[in-house]
Amino acid sequence: MDPLKTPRVCLDVILLFVVFGACQGRDPDSGYVTCGSLVKLLNTRHNVRLHSHDVKYGSGSGQQSVTGVDSADDANSYWRIRGKPNETCQRGVPIKCGQAVRFTHMKTGRNLHTHHFSSPLSNNQEVSAFGENGEGDDLDVWTVQCSGTYWERDDAVRFKHLGTSVFLSITGEQYGHPIRGQREVHGMPSPNQHNYWKVMEGVFIQPSNEPLHHDEL
Repeated sequence: MDPLKTPRVCLDVILLFVVFGACQGRDPDSGYVTCGSLVKLLNTRHNVRLHSHDVKYGSGSGQQSVTGVDSADDANSYWRIRGKPNETCQRGVPIKCGQAVRFTHMKTGRNLHTHHFSSPLSNNQEVSAFGENGEGDDLDVWTVQCSGTYWERDDAVRFKHLGTSVFLSITGEQYGHPIRGQREVHGMPSPNQHNYWKVMEGVFIQPSNEPLHHDEL
């Protein structure tokens, strides 16, 4: 491991233990996904979790790659749910269906992002991780597509990109070296079975800024 990255990794691990250590019991509203929560997202069609790492695309934008992984316990698959730029998303408040949000990668501080570059394997729209310390641009914003009033933890939902109208998707293409076996994540122009996602492991925040509930393998 790069010695310069060791303090950052250790800090992330300590933060997780501190947050998990303060966990409380289930609240009547704990069935909702809330602002500020730190979660893993599972693609229900391909059974892989949304993942990123400090590996750049060799084509397209050259930005940090976003993939899907089989492992349920990879620390590089945590994403924090935040409001869009210049708009308050109060910690612990349930996220409404149709609400605009950002997903910030815990390990690298970059946001889930897409733009008009072709993805390397399927030639759909490239999805990357972009920005620094949680701040990128307007192409980091996604809307939560669900059927009720609020995003419920048990629901399979879609994420539609606000700027380009594509849906966050996986269709099964696999990378070779250096990320062999990981699946390509991309944007598709229409809703289908490949763009349903469900929250899995994570820390769910309530309005008091204390963890509401956590599920971790």
